[in-house]
Parts: sequence; structure tokens; C-alpha cells
Amino acid sequence: MLYKDEEIFQLIPQRAPIVMVDKFIDAEGDVCHSGLSVKADNYFIEEDGMMAETGLIEHIAQSASAFAGYRYFLKGLPAPVGYIGEVKNYHCYKRPSVGDELFTEVVFGAEVDGITLMSGKTSCGGEVIAETKMKIFVE
Repeated sequence: MLYKDEEIFQLIPQRAPIVMVDKFIDAEGDVCHSGLSVKADNYFIEEDGMMAETGLIEHIAQSASAFAGYRYFLKGLPAPVGYIGEVKNYHCYKRPSVGDELFTEVVFGAEVDGITLMSGKTSCGGEVIAETKMKIFVE
């Protein structure tokens, strides 16, 4: 079930210039995997050719959005709009550079009053470069 490039827009409401997921690789249960090819025209690339930490947070959030969108897609519904309610325990171990391939795992936890707890971990070249927990709200 790989969604990539333009197909990803079936799952996420985001559009250029802030699209931070270009691959939805798989989903099973409460876990999904997504990816991003870091390109020079990425909105979050800084002058040093590396992605800002906020770009990694947005990538993890959009990975969760793609997961929610995938679940809606299976029900025949359009992708929902989601919002970050809280970011906790964010750690950036290494910023990615132009040309890097990001691989992210998102795990959905409990949902309470429309707010979903989730965790995300992003790797590059087999090395974990960022991880966080978030509360997200999906409309």
C-alpha cells in the first residue's frame, strides 16, 4: 500500500509549500510508517542546507495526519484536518540535510474527547534523529 508523490494528497490536507510527507509506506493496527525525501526547495531548509528542527516536528505531525487520512480513506471519507495540541519530550539528535531520506514510525495511543496521544520517531540512514510525543486533534 505505498502512497507517494501526488498520491499522498489523498491522505493529507497539507499543500505546497509545506508538504512534509511524500511517502506513506504502511499501516497496521496503531502503527504506521512514512517517509520524506529532503529536497533543496523544502520550506524548512535553512541557509546551512540542513532542515530546521521545526521541520522535523512538522514531518512527524504530518506523518500522523497521513495515518489519520489513511484511516478515513479506508472508510471512503476525505482526509481530515488535524492540529497539534501539544509537543512533549521532543529530542532532535541530528538535523537532516538536503538529499537525506527520512523514515518515520508513528504510534497512535489513546483517544480522549477527540484528542489522540501519539508518539513519533524519525530515522535517517538507520539512525534515530528525532523523537517526540504529541497530542493531536483531528476534525
